[in-house]
Parts: sequence; structure tokens; C-alpha cells
Amino acid sequence: MPSPATPVSVIIPTHNRAGFLAQAIDSVLSQTYASFELIVVDDGSSDETQALLASHGKALVSLRQENRGPAAARNAGIRAARHPLLAFLDSDDRFARQKLAIQAAAMEAQPDLLISHTQETWFRNGRHLNQKKRHAKEGGDIFARSLARCVVGMSTVMVRRELFARIGLFDEALPCCEDYDLWLRASVAHPFLLVDVPLTIKHGGRPDQVSVRFRVGMDRFRIRALEKLLADAPLTPDQSRLACEELVRKATVYGNGCLRHGRNEEGNRCLALASRQPRFPL
Repeated sequence: MPSPATPVSVIIPTHNRAGFLAQAIDSVLSQTYASFELIVVDDGSSDETQALLASHGKALVSLRQENRGPAAARNAGIRAARHPLLAFLDSDDRFARQKLAIQAAAMEAQPDLLISHTQETWFRNGRHLNQKKRHAKEGGDIFARSLARCVVGMSTVMVRRELFARIGLFDEALPCCEDYDLWLRASVAHPFLLVDVPLTIKHGGRPDQVSVRFRVGMDRFRIRALEKLLADAPLTPDQSRLACEELVRKATVYGNGCLRHGRNEEGNRCLALASRQPRFPL
């Protein structure tokens, strides 16, 4: 007898995206993999989101909270999830029909790995977008690559619940770059499994997206994540060196940018932060 499929909890956080959310939900409900639950967390929407969720009846679990941001919405979904594998989907993205089947099988074949991600297909303003080399996905030890930028697509991830018990949930104090923060904390000690197939369709280029709203000055959130990492995570000496060097680089660039735009207090704080970091011999 074949072993039963490991059930998956799919978590979609959403805020005022009823027009896109319908496609995201449909992409989950049409999966070839039958063993899953879908949890949609409405992060205080004021559009037609609640009516849309109600129209699906018992096909999904609907949660609603006051608007607290994507990190808090994902955490609410994690707490409500019933299954050992958790997958995430942003409300303006979609899964390919075999996404859960292929990725869950890959996770079952590598039971020692706690987190996996896949390739993705990008669209911006409705047009296919070729990914740049710096966005290439990798598996294994991705800590060094994760320092400069977010190299894991949120909608591509599947995680064993155990990972959150080890490293904690998304940081709700971060309105942006909460995924960058989590992948850094995860990659300190946990290799990532790359399922080298494009299984997520990502849509971008709209002004309502968090990455667009916080594009100017986004590095201040990455700087905060690096500060936390250096203060709290059990880093190896080499990881500490790499994290310090990236913190100095980001804080220097961002601090000087603040000074050029008249944000002197913030700029001076970042430059002082950079100057306090230990310097490592070449």
C-alpha cells in the first residue's frame, strides 16, 4: 500500500485584493493534490473580500483580523493550521496546478529538510518578466546569498511546522522585509531544498504591493533584521563576519542616502551603527 500523502495547510494573507484573491483561491482549490486545507486571513479588508470568502463556503477556512500587516496575518494562519506541512501564497499570486503535489513529494523524499522553495514565473503589469541572474534560486546553504536581498519567493515556500518551533514566527514589528528576516533566521542552520521547477506565478508592478509602497528606504527594515540576527542568532564566526559586513554596507549606503535627503537623525544613527561594528581582517 502506498503511504498516505502528507497533508498541507495553505495560508493566504490578504488585504483589499478581492479582484486578485479569487484567482489565488482558485489556483489552490484546483490543485491535483487532494490532501490540503486552505486558510485565508483577511487582514482588515474594506472591499468585497468577505463576500468572496463567504461564497466559497466550507471549501476554505476564513479568518479575519484588524489590519496588522502581512507578518501578523501569516502568523495567524500558522497558528490556525492543522497540518504538518505549511505552504504560503500571496493573494495576488497563483499556484501551478501540480505545485502542492510536486513540492510535497519532494519534501517527503527529503524528510530531514525543514524548508523548500521552487522556481517561479514572473509577470509585471501583465507582461512576462525575465528574471535577472541575481534572483536565481539555489538550494542548500543559502545564508550568504540571503544577506544582500531576499532570494526566496514567499509564494514558493513549503515548510515543516517544526521550523517555526525552532526559529520563531514572522516578525510582526516589520511592515516590510519580514520574509527577508525569516529566511535569514532559517538559513543560519537549515539548508533549503530547491524544487527546480517553476510552480508559482508571481504578479508585480502595482502600487498597492508592500514592496512598492516601501521601495524607498526598504533597507532600513533589512538593517533591523541584521541587527536582530547578530544579537540573537547562534552564528558561526564566518556567518558573523558576513552579517557584519553586510550590515556595515547597508547602514553606510542607507545612512548617507538619508543625509542627502535631509533625514539627518536617521542617517547619523545608521552611520553610527556601521561604525560600531567589528572589522574583520581580509
